[in-house]
Amino acid sequence: MTYSMSDLKKGLKIEIGGIPYKIVEYQHVKPGKGAAFVRTKIKSFLNGKVIEKTFHAGDKQTAPNLVDKKMQFSYKDEEFFHFMDTDTYDMLALPIEQVGDSAKWIIDGTDVDVLFYNDKPISVDVPDTMVLKIVETPPNFKGDSSNSSKKPATLESGAVVNVPFHILEGEMIKVDTRTSEYLEKAK
Repeated sequence: MTYSMSDLKKGLKIEIGGIPYKIVEYQHVKPGKGAAFVRTKIKSFLNGKVIEKTFHAGDKQTAPNLVDKKMQFSYKDEEFFHFMDTDTYDMLALPIEQVGDSAKWIIDGTDVDVLFYNDKPISVDVPDTMVLKIVETPPNFKGDSSNSSKKPATLESGAVVNVPFHILEGEMIKVDTRTSEYLEKAK
């Protein structure tokens, strides 16, 4: 599938020079003189770098061969995270570096989305929100009832988030994995 300049929009996945990108910013520009063009910021799926790219009328972009697979975390050893395809039960081992920032949220049984480009895994995404248990946090202090005060809490996955003072060790909380923010106490 190919895209012309008029098809470009935020969130669209395109391939340039054998590298898959996602459009993260998009601006259609119609100057007083000359032809219209599209100014974009595109993010590489391979290394996460964002670059600026301008597209003109007549430019054609192809859709990359990207496939998203739902997989489940099985276990981690010294070098790899091991995932199981929930449809075929095939196992996949990814180096710790390739899992990236998602690693701090993954616990046994976590369902993740593994993105494949030309049948090679390139990224791992955890759900936007997760419910995790607090394994370590300082005790509550008397008089700390203001909502603006926060304390660090280590979660069962190893991630550290700031939580209100009334939240205690052993409690389950909902967190936003994109921003590492505490959302609410889990019900």
